[in-house]
Parts: sequence; structure tokens; C-alpha cells
Amino acid sequence: MSGARDHGNHGRDLLRNESGQSLVEFGFSMILLLVIVFGVVDLSHGIYVAEVVTNLTGQGSSLASRGTSLSASAAAVVAASAPLTLSTSGRVIVSSVYNNNNVIQLTGQASSGSLIASSRIGTLIGGAAVVPASAKPQLNQTVYVTEVFYPLHSITPIGKFVSGFLLPPQIYDVAFY
Repeated sequence: MSGARDHGNHGRDLLRNESGQSLVEFGFSMILLLVIVFGVVDLSHGIYVAEVVTNLTGQGSSLASRGTSLSASAAAVVAASAPLTLSTSGRVIVSSVYNNNNVIQLTGQASSGSLIASSRIGTLIGGAAVVPASAKPQLNQTVYVTEVFYPLHSITPIGKFVSGFLLPPQIYDVAFY
């Protein structure tokens, strides 16, 4: 009888050990699952912000190319930036670039927003402007350029760890019309 009793205790001990092991495995699995879910959430948020910024740059250049002043175009992009907050944490720069006898010059520029950022096209009115060959204006023509800078902030705790190598700290986009 005592042998049967010992066998019964051994079975209960074995069940306790297995349930403890299951709990530890569940904990590790849950941590891994949360890391993956939070990573996907932050990556999706970054892609969403980049798409919004891309749309805003196109709208700014389109407005400027249809005769809206550079400053009004920049202000309109900031006003239309919801859900982003370009007025308090971003920067919009709208520029006009002119081909003066094959010398590409910056002829005007306006900006809006509180982020400190410099145009990658050029900063000196009358000075040289840098545009890709595909966006180079025809002789005696103007191209309108909109640049948007927006800092990317993570929305989950995991995003703070991956923001340096998986996601850029700042979203930048440019459109030429």
C-alpha cells in the first residue's frame, strides 16, 4: 500500500512540474508574441505616416504649380496635415526652381511649421538649386518643389528600441511639379 501511495505522490509531483513548465513556456511565448505585435504596430504606423507625408508633398507642389503663392501653398499643406501635427512638430518648405539658360536657380521659397529643417533643394534665393535630372525644368520654365519633414515617434514601448535601425527618426519626402 505504501508503494501505491508513493507512486501517487510521484504522479502529482510530475503534474506540478509539468504545469510549472507550461507556465514558463507560456510566459516566454507571450513575451515573443507581444514583441512581434508591437513591432508590427510601430512599423505600420511608420508606413502610414510616410504615406500621409507623400500625399502632402504632392498637394503642396500641385497647389504651387496652379498659381497659389508659395507661402499659401505651405500654409495649406500644414492645414491639411491631420492627423499629423505639422504646425507644431513638422516643417513644410515650398520652393520654385527656374531654368535660366541651363542654370538651375532657386527663385522663391516659403516654409511653415515649427521644426527646424533646411531645404535639401537649396536655401539661397537666386543661388543654385539641386534637383534630380528627371525633375529638371525645361529651358525658361519653373518647377515647384514641396518638401515635408516630420519626426517619427513610436507608439509602443518596443518602438523605442527599434526606431534607430528599423524606422528612421524623421520622415522626409519631396515632390516636383
